[in-house]
Amino acid sequence: MVIHDESISSPIAGVVAPAILRHFYTDKTWVEGETLRQLNDMAQLNGAITVAAFPDLHPGKYGPTGMALLAERLHPLLIGNDIGCGMSLFALDMPLRKLRLDKAEQKLRELEHQTLSDIPDKMAECGLAPDLFPEGLGTIGGGNHFCELQAVDQIFAPSPEHPFDEQTLYLLVHSGSRELGATAFSAFLASDKTGDEGLELNSPTFIDWKKAHDQCVVWASLNRKLIAERAAKALHADLQLIADVPHNLVRFTPEGIIHHKGAAVAYSGDLIPIAGSRASLSYVVRACDAVTQSLNAVSHGAGRKYDRASMQARMGKLRSQREQLTRNAWGGRAICDDRALLVEESAAAYKDSAQVVTDLEAHKLVEPVAAMRPLLTYKKAHMQNRTEKPKDKSRRAHYAKR
Repeated sequence: MVIHDESISSPIAGVVAPAILRHFYTDKTWVEGETLRQLNDMAQLNGAITVAAFPDLHPGKYGPTGMALLAERLHPLLIGNDIGCGMSLFALDMPLRKLRLDKAEQKLRELEHQTLSDIPDKMAECGLAPDLFPEGLGTIGGGNHFCELQAVDQIFAPSPEHPFDEQTLYLLVHSGSRELGATAFSAFLASDKTGDEGLELNSPTFIDWKKAHDQCVVWASLNRKLIAERAAKALHADLQLIADVPHNLVRFTPEGIIHHKGAAVAYSGDLIPIAGSRASLSYVVRACDAVTQSLNAVSHGAGRKYDRASMQARMGKLRSQREQLTRNAWGGRAICDDRALLVEESAAAYKDSAQVVTDLEAHKLVEPVAAMRPLLTYKKAHMQNRTEKPKDKSRRAHYAKR
């Protein structure tokens, strides 16, 4: 398929410089007008060279999500506060046939309360100082973050890197740098005086932000690993890492600085998770040689179709509707005790993940390896829902004796 390139004039200190906008989606993918306006703004940023837009493209606060920007200058606003956010895929040694969904759901409710040991040692192994928000490690966060227990729904192509098995259980973890990233972003907003001009290489603000950025990327990767370890411990299983892929960061290359905003880092041969929703399939794809044309980036998920405010107006007003949102077509369940989050993150809020993969495949960026169905999706469990109250246990024991 032909890549659609558009040359857009960008004023830089009175000089007209071209920025190339590349669309890696097809006519079958709907992209709203506000997203296209933001995308055009990205192409006009100071020092912009190339913008790659993917089928999960949707509006964001400082620019669209689902794109990569190559620029001569650094634009931290595009990355935002969740620096290092990404997805990690793990295989469990627990076979699908042994899964009892009711028991697994109760166990995963304990996910964020599983004890983590040797945190200072684990941080030191990653080169992180022990005071970099250790209390946040192993936690999911809000928004679209999750920890999901999955099974293979379909295998499209064998993977020599990791042979997917229809009888194996998998964990997909989506999270980022939590308080550490928020602190780094706040510090940047307080110090930056350049606005949309971007930061010159090796300026004081550039150096400070890059140091914080690099710490956040490492911290976020460790966070996903510890979330998975907590989930595996709750399920009494061991795990093996398949892929750890960030999608919210910058990369420094000889050609310039590549900003990934909701765009997974992808090199030829890499396995990349592309998340659906808790009621739709996720995919594992293998990056092809042509990803060099898309700045070594691809979609990281389905992408939002409706924003959170509009989702509150669309559904979830009735209790029966909210209960339906905790189930999917495969008998899978969602653990989400936050009513607003349950509605805002429902499957209806997202684009079709299968179409996203189809678009990327049409542009020869990826080839599908496996489709994964959601069995249990953990987002948030309130403390009072973790265990039964003692009086309930006593009542059950009383009637059991009768």
